[in-house]
Amino acid sequence: MKRFALAIICGALATSAMAAPKDCEELRKEIEIKIQANAVPSYTLEIVSREEAEKHDVAMVVGTCENGTKAIVYQKNDN
Repeated sequence: MKRFALAIICGALATSAMAAPKDCEELRKEIEIKIQANAVPSYTLEIVSREEAEKHDVAMVVGTCENGTKAIVYQKNDN
């Protein structure tokens, strides 16, 4: 019985670890909703490669997607 319970727990952990990576466009939309909720009037969210993201300020990277191969970069635009 203990082995069965252990197998169930290990299976659940393995399933969550193997979850599909988040789609970049889906994550960008989620971030955009949060930014709009904070009433930011003008901003840019851009999906870039990991290498391109390294050229930006770390504080500007607001998310990663596709197993860390891409990043979402935020920039507040001045009016």
